[in-house]
Amino acid sequence: MSLPEKTEARELDGNSALKEFRAEFFHGTPECIYLDGNSLGRLPLKTISRMERAVKGEWGERLIRGWNEGWYTMPEKLSAQLAPVIDAEAGEVLITGTVSLNLYKLADAALRMKSGRSTIVTDSLNFPSDIYILEGLVRNHGGHHSLRIAGSRDGISVSYDDLFELITEDTALVVLSLVAFKSAFMYDMKRVNEYARSKGALVIWDLSHAAGAVPCRLNESGAHMAVGCTYKYLNGGPGAPGYLYIRQDLLPELEPPIQGWFGHADPFAFSLSYKPAQGIRKFMTGTPPVLSLIPLEISLEMISRAGINQIRKQSKALCGFLVSLSEKYLYPLGFSAGFPQNENERGSHISLRHPEGYRICKALIQGLGGEVIIPDFREPDNIRFGISPLYNTHEELVVTVENLVKIISERLYEQIPFQKDAVT
Repeated sequence: MSLPEKTEARELDGNSALKEFRAEFFHGTPECIYLDGNSLGRLPLKTISRMERAVKGEWGERLIRGWNEGWYTMPEKLSAQLAPVIDAEAGEVLITGTVSLNLYKLADAALRMKSGRSTIVTDSLNFPSDIYILEGLVRNHGGHHSLRIAGSRDGISVSYDDLFELITEDTALVVLSLVAFKSAFMYDMKRVNEYARSKGALVIWDLSHAAGAVPCRLNESGAHMAVGCTYKYLNGGPGAPGYLYIRQDLLPELEPPIQGWFGHADPFAFSLSYKPAQGIRKFMTGTPPVLSLIPLEISLEMISRAGINQIRKQSKALCGFLVSLSEKYLYPLGFSAGFPQNENERGSHISLRHPEGYRICKALIQGLGGEVIIPDFREPDNIRFGISPLYNTHEELVVTVENLVKIISERLYEQIPFQKDAVT
C-alpha cells in the first residue's frame, strides 16, 4: 500500500531547515527507519573518528598524561556546553553520574534542607526508577517522610488540580518528569514551579525525555533543580553520563550526601578530611568516565548549531504529521491515541495503543511489513515512536504507517510469539 501523503512528505522534508543534519549521522546497511531516539539516539558520524583519536591517541599514546591535557576539566567544559540547551548558566550544570544517582543526591540534599517538612510528591506517570529512588529515600530517612503520588485519570496526563491538591505547606519536595516516558505528556514547568514555590516546596525535574527535543526553560521558569540523561535526544551514546542542575542561589544551601574525591576542593592533595569544592563541582563523586564523556563534544555541538527552538518547531511538525496519518489510517484498524492531543502538552514521541501492541512492534522491527522500522514498546499496549528532528523525516513516517497498515491488514503480527524480549 502506497499512501498519497508521500509526495507531500518529500516536499516537507525538502523544505526543512534541519534537512542537512540527517547526513551527519551514521546509517547502517541496509538502512532502517529508526524511531527510537527517545531511548537511544543515533550515532553522529564525527563521533567515530573522535573516539578513535581518544582511544588510540589520548589513552594509547598519552596515557596518564591525558588528565593534564583535557580530561580533568572535561566535565566542566561539556557542562558549560550543555547549559544553554536546557536554559541554564554554566555554573549551574554538572555532567556526572547517572540520572538515578543524581536524583538521589539532589533529593537527599533537598530533604535535609527542608527538614521540617514530611511529604514528597510525584505522579504515576513518572519514570519508575525515579519513584524507586524516592521510596528508598523515605526508608533511609527513618520513615519521617511519606511519598504521595498523583494519579492519572486517563493514563496519559495528570490533572494540575490533582497534583496541586497534594502539594501543601508540609511538602518538602516535588519530583516530576517534564515529559512523561510513556505518553509524552509535558508539564507547564513554570506553572508547577510557581505553585510549589507558593507552598515553600522544592522541585526537581527529570529532563531525560525532553532535553535535546524541547526547550526546558529552567531559568526562565525559576526551576530549583533538575536531572537528566544524555543518551536519548542528546545522542551521547549507550551508557553516556547523566547530569544535574542546581539554581545558582541554592548551591550554598545544598550539601551532597555522597562525598567523593572528585568533589573535594583539592582532589590531589589526598587529604584525609573532606573539604567540598566550590560551586556545583562539590556534587561530583568519583573519577569522570572520560570515554563516555567524549561523544558529547560532537553531539552537543550539533544541538547548539541546530538550535533548540528550531528543533522543537520541527518536532511539532513531524509529530503532528504522524498524528494526522494515524487518525486517517491507523485508528480505523484498532489503534488509539496514547498521547495528549494538544501539541503544546506533549514532547517528541507519539505513543499509539493497540491490544496487540507488543507483537506489532516486533513485527515492525523484524521488517515483516517490508521495511525494518525500530520503535519500542511499553506496557501494557503502547508502541512509542520517538521523533528525533535532526535525523527523522516526514517520508519515514509515511513508510511507517504503510507498514503498520500491512501488518494489521494481513495479520502479520501473528507470526510473533507472545513471549516478550528482556528489553522491549
